[in-house]
Amino acid sequence: QGQFVESGGGLVQPGGSLSLSCEASGFTLDLDYYAIGWFRQAPGKEREGVVCMYSRVSGGAIYVKDSAKGRFTISRDNAKNTMYLQMNGLKPEDTAVYYCNAERLWVGRIVAYWGQGTQVTVSS
Repeated sequence: QGQFVESGGGLVQPGGSLSLSCEASGFTLDLDYYAIGWFRQAPGKEREGVVCMYSRVSGGAIYVKDSAKGRFTISRDNAKNTMYLQMNGLKPEDTAVYYCNAERLWVGRIVAYWGQGTQVTVSS
């Protein structure tokens, strides 16, 4: 059974940076077939996609939420089977629980993995 172990959240001042990571176990983050992404959910709001990278077989495009453009970057370390979210220039409105996600189409159904979530708080 695949799973993610997520880490890296915390409290940071406005303008600061944080790096979130999600280590996958029980499956390989093969970007040929997996779409990966980072989502967040603020109190009282719906979960929203922040940065997503489509699988190579789907074109490999990267989606970045407008408010995150130029500040958030998604990446992956093959050797560590880990995906990352680098967040710079953080703003109070970035405060939320952040979740990593990987999913693929397998034998006609979507297989999806989610991290447990990590709190990011941007405050002075």
